[in-house]
Amino acid sequence: MNQNNLTKKELIKNLSKKTGFSLLYSKKLVNDFFEALIQNIINNNFNLKNIGTFKVINKKERIGRNPKTKELYTVNSRKSLSFIASNKLLDMLNKHK
Repeated sequence: MNQNNLTKKELIKNLSKKTGFSLLYSKKLVNDFFEALIQNIINNNFNLKNIGTFKVINKKERIGRNPKTKELYTVNSRKSLSFIASNKLLDMLNKHK
């Protein structure tokens, strides 16, 4: 397993090994979980207890600049996602230094 990134495929394999579920059933569980997570984030700010809060941020249109050519251009308005970790998660991370 890659130390820096966890792919969905690796997550499915790990779930299957830990639970004894088939790979197909583990894949369905992982996909359903992510689908539910995404739908809840889209509908509103979403708080996972003891993990953190996902928040949708609406960014306004603004003027940007290419740092290399100094050319100005318009950056369109868009949505962005912010994640704020809970204190419990941060405490757990700091204990495992």
